Amino acid sequence: MAPQKTLLVIGGPTASGKTALAIALARHFGTEIISADSRQIYREMTIGTAKPSAEELALAPHHFIDTHSIHDHYSAGRYEREARALLERLFQRYDLLIAAGGSGLYLRALMEGLDAFPEIPEAIEREVEALYAREGLPALQRALATHDPDYYEQVDRHNPARLLRALKVIRATGKPFSAFRKKRPAPRPWRHLPVLLMPDRALLYERINRRADAMIEAGLLDEVRRLYPWRHLRPLQTVGYQEFFPWIEGQRPLEEAIRLFKRNTRRYAKRQMTWFRKYFRAACFQQLTVDAIIAWTEKRIAE
Repeated sequence: MAPQKTLLVIGGPTASGKTALAIALARHFGTEIISADSRQIYREMTIGTAKPSAEELALAPHHFIDTHSIHDHYSAGRYEREARALLERLFQRYDLLIAAGGSGLYLRALMEGLDAFPEIPEAIEREVEALYAREGLPALQRALATHDPDYYEQVDRHNPARLLRALKVIRATGKPFSAFRKKRPAPRPWRHLPVLLMPDRALLYERINRRADAMIEAGLLDEVRRLYPWRHLRPLQTVGYQEFFPWIEGQRPLEEAIRLFKRNTRRYAKRQMTWFRKYFRAACFQQLTVDAIIAWTEKRIAE
């Protein structure tokens, strides 16, 4: 009887140690890593996305790192199609693969599949994104609360990508976004072993602050300057970039931009932790003990 194919899924908030753990596990099991990070796919965004370094990428094969441009129209649905096709190919060579990332929607896409939404006309795409550019996040929140109060109660209201996606579907179809959401996961020809890294919050926030300083030292401000002409693109409407655009325009001191960068990253991590606790049923590890997670994985594989 052939061994059952297994996808080891590592989730957790930003700065929780997912990259280091995934690499250690990939080297131990002799396998490859599928990134589930919605920002690290973009070639142009490196420092601000905490992308694995060249040295880290050399330690184990990675997929969905530097694979697309910020000028591409990319979505979680497209990620699901591409990642599933990749997994089916890789599982012909491996019995175990590793997926790791902090984007809950991408992890859901791998494990459960996503709902089927209609194609959105370009005119509506531009119309909704223009609303966000003109009036900001509160306008998206108000529109969603009016047109789909059920989804408004569930969604991360501080994530503009989620709000934009919902409003585009609403305007394109005249139906609530929640009407397209299914209740049952799609079947997968492999099993999932979900692992959740959930460090102590004070320790996590300290890591976030230190990492932000390291990013500044590594040249984040030069990266932001280089990307400033494309600040209106959706991939750049994200923590680590949007705090610095007003600084470039002379509207915000650098010290304030850095303070907001750290604060917003901590808030993002808090929202991630809330999501993972609510939707990601997994073996939870507070401390990053690689040997313990290897032992847990080997035990589960043998079951």
